[in-house]
Order: sequence, then C-alpha cells, then structure tokens
Amino acid sequence: MRQDWLAAFAFISVIAWATASASAQTNGPMSSGNKPAAPADAAPEKPAAVDDKGQMDVRKLFAGTCGWCHSDGGRAPGKGPQLMGTTLTDAEIANRIRNGKTGAMPAFGNAFSADEIQAIIRYIRDLKPDGAPS
Repeated sequence: MRQDWLAAFAFISVIAWATASASAQTNGPMSSGNKPAAPADAAPEKPAAVDDKGQMDVRKLFAGTCGWCHSDGGRAPGKGPQLMGTTLTDAEIANRIRNGKTGAMPAFGNAFSADEIQAIIRYIRDLKPDGAPS
C-alpha cells in the first residue's frame, strides 16, 4: 500500500514538474500578476508623456523612460551615467537611444519618434544643476 502511495506521489510530482517546465519554456518567466516577465534587456514601455493640452512633455517622457537609470532628471549618475554635460554628440545620443549599449542600456529601437528623440536630446543639452537658471 505504501509503495502505491509513493508511486502516485512520484507520478504527480513528475507531471507537475513537466507542466511547470513546459509553461516556462512556452510563456517565459512569470512576473507577479501571472504575466510573462519582460526580458532583462528589454526597453521599458514608453509612458504617456503629454501635457494638459495634448502636447509632448519631454520632462514626463524622460522621467518615465530614462529617469529610472539617469538620476535627478539626468543631472546625476544612477544605474546609468550623468547626462548633464555629456560629451556625446547629438548623433551619438540618438544612436544610443535607438540601439542601446550592450550590458549598459537597453535599445529603444523605434519606440520613440524622431521628434521625441530630438526633444530628449534638447532636454539633455538644457540640463543645469538643480537651482541653476535654465
């Protein structure tokens, strides 16, 4: 009788393991809320970045996408480098936004329009220390 119970338990355990393994391969790792987790190198989803009049608000755009890594609105280093005072050219910044940097920054590809990228570049160029006049 005990052998029957052990055999049944082993069978159920193998089925549970196989089901979980197949689910992980099919759906990828799960995040809380039973949604597949985003890959670690995936770009974050772009937030709605518009003001009360429906116009692009680059501060909201930066805060919701770039601000996770570039601290104090880009004025200080965080997970990513300080952007204020960067020596990168505008073309280099645009390229970094589109293509990322291996192991350092996710690629945003076509997540941003050309106008949004130019607005982000202007935002970075206009950064001043907190409290300094713009």
